[in-house]
Amino acid sequence: MTPALNDEPITGVILAGGQGKRMGGLDKGLQDLHGRPMVQWVIDRLAPQVAHLLINANRNLLRYEAFGYPVIADGIPDYAGPLAGIQMALTHATTPLVATVPCDSPSLPSDLVARLARALQENCADLAVARTIEHTHPVFCLARRSLLPQLNDYLARGNRRVTSWHALLKTCDVLFDDSTGAFSNLNTAQALARHIN
Repeated sequence: MTPALNDEPITGVILAGGQGKRMGGLDKGLQDLHGRPMVQWVIDRLAPQVAHLLINANRNLLRYEAFGYPVIADGIPDYAGPLAGIQMALTHATTPLVATVPCDSPSLPSDLVARLARALQENCADLAVARTIEHTHPVFCLARRSLLPQLNDYLARGNRRVTSWHALLKTCDVLFDDSTGAFSNLNTAQALARHIN
């Protein structure tokens, strides 16, 4: 069942547009994990939680398109970071709410979007962000699409930090202390190897 806020559908966006510097320049989403590309595990987790799914990628576009979902590239050149992907997510989504997750967290919670949506509503917030005991996970978030003009202005001024943008908004943290391992990023070859072995 697709979660919604006041019966509003939600678009999910997988952020796979980075350079993969920690992975030696490899495209993280396309790295093999138990016989399948890592992004496929993320798709399988996120797709049942949302009404629509998009993939943000800046290379290997045909390979990402083969997963069967629309692929959107950053509007800012030279790998400007996750906020550039979130900007495109808010630009291309047709729903009032947009959930984003990274492509390298294959174990993300199966109730992530529902819990973020509930907190967004209860707190009358602009943005809901996942948090575990010790860390906030800023790209695991649910944003109102109406934030796009403000984000466009923030990026146009050369700003790139996700957490600094969040600080400008009415943001609520959503505790996932029962799911701390679900937010593990397999963003290095070593982390991926440990997960496989």
